[in-house]
Amino acid sequence: MRCPYCQHQQSRVLDTTHDARGGVRRRRECENCHQRFSSYERPILATPLLVKRDGTREEFDREKLVHGIRIACAKRPVSAADIERLVNEIEASLQKMGRAEVSSRVVGDMVIAGLKKLDQIAYIRYAIVYLHLDDLQSIRKEIDRLLES
Repeated sequence: MRCPYCQHQQSRVLDTTHDARGGVRRRRECENCHQRFSSYERPILATPLLVKRDGTREEFDREKLVHGIRIACAKRPVSAADIERLVNEIEASLQKMGRAEVSSRVVGDMVIAGLKKLDQIAYIRYAIVYLHLDDLQSIRKEIDRLLES
């Protein structure tokens, strides 16, 4: 593992922990500069191509998903760990489907469902864009639906 500080190739593993999804977190120390850093290894499983509304296909982009959820959760009491957990759940669900292609709508529905449980304001922010709520009346209806449940 290359040191992120000095780019030296050799590092020593100090600690290893395993998570529920089969990932491995390793605490390392560079043999050259003695800085400590962590690495995370997780199995790479195939994720399906996403079929957009216009029929185009694109690779599932985990970082794009994280970015969109972070925008919805901006200035809200939602931790980075909660966002990461939601993205992990969505990615795992897509991989378990075992399909070559999935509608992007499926991913959006998973995000909506996850944000609804995580933070209602973040849910409304995401829903405004995802559900095309383009006037106050439609936003109010969605808020009323949220308050009824």
